[in-house]
Amino acid sequence: MQGISPSEDFRRPLADRRDGALFFEAKYRLRTGDVDQDMRLRLDGMARTLQDVANDNLEATDFAHTDPFWIVRRTVIDVIEPISWPGTVTAQRWCGALSTRWTNMRVRMTAEHETNLFNPTQRPAGLVETEAFWINVNQQGLPARISDGGFALLSSMNDVHRLKWKSMNPELPSEADTDTGAPADRQHVLRSTDFDPFKHMNNAAYWAAVEDELVDHPDLTATRHRAVLEYLRPISPDTIALTVRRRREGDQLQMWLLANGVTAATATVTRLS
Repeated sequence: MQGISPSEDFRRPLADRRDGALFFEAKYRLRTGDVDQDMRLRLDGMARTLQDVANDNLEATDFAHTDPFWIVRRTVIDVIEPISWPGTVTAQRWCGALSTRWTNMRVRMTAEHETNLFNPTQRPAGLVETEAFWINVNQQGLPARISDGGFALLSSMNDVHRLKWKSMNPELPSEADTDTGAPADRQHVLRSTDFDPFKHMNNAAYWAAVEDELVDHPDLTATRHRAVLEYLRPISPDTIALTVRRRREGDQLQMWLLANGVTAATATVTRLS
């Protein structure tokens, strides 16, 4: 799967919701466990909100019975206006495109910020636009056709019914292409709490490795930015640590998360104009 150059389609805006299209809405209080030392909602905190609204959306429809199993292949997060604690996030979720076995689910997160003794500064309303490539699977974890009723509901929200997968992140560079001036690989130690009841590393836990790296690149999160994480292979609970290979190219940070020498996920964080 060949990656897309940042100069090409990488910065395309996420498609807006079609006028009159159905959407699911839920509100969530921001918690201090999801924010950084500057009270900014972290990427892994956003990922947990995306999982919560997806589960709540599932339970509120017949999908809980007809199409109960989904896995995420990619998540795109566009931070337009930062979300910070304290406040309340309103998440609106709808289908932006689909095919017979997978969908692009859009979630718009807006935040009504509050003030308190710990954060007395008035802040503008937060805005984060996201898009996730979800694959419908059967109980064996294999891609499966979306039910007729599910397809009818999701397709009514958009006009794109032949969605195809195309990777956005670059592939792992070969040793010959590796910049000798790039920082050395580092280890990201995993914890038992990083794994879910299905014995897979939780989607949000991948973003923790990205957040660890962003500490050294504050300029990327100081303005509008796009973060893209593509999940390539599941990581099992017997994995002790990930090898994080990273490269900074201009206004983009590129990362490859390796489990036992194999690329399990790729991530990019790009500053947007």
